[in-house]
Amino acid sequence: MGAIDLRSEIREFLSTRRARITPEEAGLPAYGGNRRVTGLRREEVALLAGVSVDYYVRMERGSLAGASESVLEALADALRLDEAERAHLFALARESRTRGTRSKRTTPSSIRPAIQQVLDGMTDAPAWVSNGRLDVVATNQLARALYSPVLAGSRRPANMTRFVYLDPEAAEEFFVDYDRIADDGAAMLRLEAARNPHDKALIELVGELSTRSERFRRRWASQDVKFHPSGRKRLRHPVVGQLDLDSESMQLSSAPGLLLYVYTAAAGTPTADALTLLASWAASHDGIPTEAAPSGTA
Repeated sequence: MGAIDLRSEIREFLSTRRARITPEEAGLPAYGGNRRVTGLRREEVALLAGVSVDYYVRMERGSLAGASESVLEALADALRLDEAERAHLFALARESRTRGTRSKRTTPSSIRPAIQQVLDGMTDAPAWVSNGRLDVVATNQLARALYSPVLAGSRRPANMTRFVYLDPEAAEEFFVDYDRIADDGAAMLRLEAARNPHDKALIELVGELSTRSERFRRRWASQDVKFHPSGRKRLRHPVVGQLDLDSESMQLSSAPGLLLYVYTAAAGTPTADALTLLASWAASHDGIPTEAAPSGTA
């Protein structure tokens, strides 16, 4: 497969978003007791979005190339899309318009030395960089120690979603909120697929996960999308025990396509003490797995 099938992506995304909304939720009368569809009918979505039924049917069949921004906004409102879903819809439309007229983007798989220096300068907090495929592109020493179960024995580049779905026993032991982490990972890959449907490495990753993990197949088929959230990250580390970390993620403006993640803990908490212990352990263990080696761009 040379690229993500955009028409199929659009069709499945719109139909699944339509199916989750009842007429009552949309403020529409539900005539008759036997509806043949789950959720809204196509004509009901068209009414809510202010477009003709024929036009909406064409959009749901995968044709978003001609949709204006105002039509997309109206459609997003009609389907009650959240922020990530709106971004996904606009990305699908953008790719539909530019398909065949724009060179393929590359997904970054390495960082500039200056960014590594920034990471290395953060000695009190685990910090790491990821691309949209959730590859571990770079880490500081404390993040290497923190994510040693993920990095140990991993193929290069290490990939968070591959670890979660293809090493589920280890992942369930490491991630306290395993179910949420697994669901979020698939949803973030789906978001990336619309932004960069020609990414060969992403296509291969999705194919591998779909072939080897029934759970991933189910989550991928849901068409759910999600931004990488800030918030709590709860881990069970094999050396220092449970860690309840505050997680922040931010785009690297100097490196489009890369995200920086930083984990912290409030002073005086058990997790802060555990991070201090982990830092000491990391300093005395030269054999901690290193960050993923650059594999070139895809």
